[in-house]
Amino acid sequence: MLTILDGPMGTELAARGVPTPAPLWSALALERAPEVVSAIHRDYAATGATVHTANTFRTKRRSAGERWEVLARRAVALAREAVPPEHRIAGSVAPLEDCYRPDLSPKNPRPEHRELCEVLADAGVDLILCETFPHVGEALVAVEEALRTGLPVWAAFTAGPDADLLTPAEVLAGAREAAARGASAVLINCTKATRTRPFVEKLAQVGIPFGVYANAGAAEEGIGWGEATRGAELYAELAEAWIRAGATILGGCCGTGPLHVRALAERARSRG
Repeated sequence: MLTILDGPMGTELAARGVPTPAPLWSALALERAPEVVSAIHRDYAATGATVHTANTFRTKRRSAGERWEVLARRAVALAREAVPPEHRIAGSVAPLEDCYRPDLSPKNPRPEHRELCEVLADAGVDLILCETFPHVGEALVAVEEALRTGLPVWAAFTAGPDADLLTPAEVLAGAREAAARGASAVLINCTKATRTRPFVEKLAQVGIPFGVYANAGAAEEGIGWGEATRGAELYAELAEAWIRAGATILGGCCGTGPLHVRALAERARSRG
């Protein structure tokens, strides 16, 4: 049985005309356009997603300062209120610095990951998604702190849009360590959809549920960054290879959107 994740928040906000500047990125919309955040969650639910990631990717102290906790709790509340009660809410825990710059990973990320995980758990998320980590060491620290809450934890690694930040073997090693620590699923995310398959095939060797939510890649590839139905179908066609490899958790990352989630959900329904 396939589990359908939602798609991206940040690039979908941008597509709807909501600015996402650094350092808050998508989290700025929690203050300036919460109604759009809610609408995006509703749209993903309407197109077939049943696991929804709260907009907490950047609700961390070093990005938001003293208002970080207020924003994190608001993000969880908006997600919970926007989707059906039987759907699950995932709290997003991301790299403390840039998700494409593993060299910037702090020497001691544990305190900041701990405080966000504790707030997400208290705010009522159903699981914690440690996502878009290009630095395996920091990812494992985040997983450990998420597990301290007693909630299910998913670990998602990224090799970056061009698949050059981590090798498939490094992703496999990181996923195995995450599983050994207690993660209940491992994923690859925000890597170009057309370059994701080697990572998926490695995740199949871990022995726990695994999945994919890929980056749409460059605009000229025609997979994302727009509303073309054909792009969503191309993405779903790529997902067939991930499913054949054993992936059971599917969603979308940067450049995809509700149409892509719908295409994945339709594939899932066709499989029964």
